[in-house]
Amino acid sequence: QFFINFSSTDDVDLIILIFSQFFQNFIDAVYDHCIFHLIIFIAGPYHVGSVEINYNSKTKVFEISARLFLDDLENGLNKKYNQTLHFGEEKSKEAINKALENYFSEYFKLKNNNKFLKINFLGYEEDKEAVNIYLESEVTEAPKKVETAVSLLYNLYDDQMNIVHIVVNGNRKSSKMNYPERYLYQLF
Repeated sequence: QFFINFSSTDDVDLIILIFSQFFQNFIDAVYDHCIFHLIIFIAGPYHVGSVEINYNSKTKVFEISARLFLDDLENGLNKKYNQTLHFGEEKSKEAINKALENYFSEYFKLKNNNKFLKINFLGYEEDKEAVNIYLESEVTEAPKKVETAVSLLYNLYDDQMNIVHIVVNGNRKSSKMNYPERYLYQLF
């Protein structure tokens, strides 16, 4: 037999308050979870990626990082190169590096002050459900006009959105590019 001895009605009120808050939080969480999945079911999957292009005035290069959903990127690479690559598998790592290098050389371009820049693929890392890709430009002068062409995953999704951030001397300019938009420039 379970018996609790409460010394006052205040203790009972406190216990009732704690249980009612717990129950309300539980109901809210279940409701939010159901609404989220209902929206996904009705609206379909959401395809978004981000690219940050940051000019490092000390090294005089653009440091570029892209973040894409792992399954979207995997599907995009497999479709583009007619391969079966899987992130997280050690045997695919070398082939993924080569595919990412080729993919970004085709679907990402960068110009500084009207001059195309050579972009070097540095590598990637997996971060749970996303992949971070790292690139770097050749050495270049301080930017006044930065132009980019970004069409990442346009080969797979006609609803792909890429958010592009260009940062020069702490001045950050962001733009949203929806398929089929791919060209962007910013003045600094």
